[in-house]
Amino acid sequence: MFPEEDVRLELLPDEVVTRHDGGLIEIGFGYPDEWLEEDEELIGHARDPFKRIDCRRTSRHIRVSIGGEVVADTRRAVALFETNLPTRWYIPRDDVGAELTRNDAHRTTCAYKGHATHWDVAGERAIAWSYELPLNDAIPVRAMITFYNERVDIEVDGELEERPRTQWSGG
Repeated sequence: MFPEEDVRLELLPDEVVTRHDGGLIEIGFGYPDEWLEEDEELIGHARDPFKRIDCRRTSRHIRVSIGGEVVADTRRAVALFETNLPTRWYIPRDDVGAELTRNDAHRTTCAYKGHATHWDVAGERAIAWSYELPLNDAIPVRAMITFYNERVDIEVDGELEERPRTQWSGG
């Protein structure tokens, strides 16, 4: 929200402006051509100062299976921790044994990581993704593959993780 005196209301249609108490104005995020925070363009949504991502290399044994078939096995993963989301295990492509088929029909964007490239694996559509040109905080996972924990079986050091329930769980 912005103080009304900081907004050029004559450039905005009424339907994208919401007025709040105290003279504050809210603008629909999708309306402007771009949003800037200082001189940097924001993508996806405005960043929340109370949310973050952290990437940590790990030698833990990560194994990913789809329908009982092991599709990835590594001790060279990067654990990506993101506020209020399950840990995502990013795996070097060399350690993904299944064929990756790029799925350009599925597009997502994260304000903290960037634009994702999605992958079909083992007959499952858009079950994995990568960040080919990540934003700064996600550079440690550049071009690595991660899988939707919600839709695959992931073992960490031989222990099967419970599938989390999130907006990506499906069904």
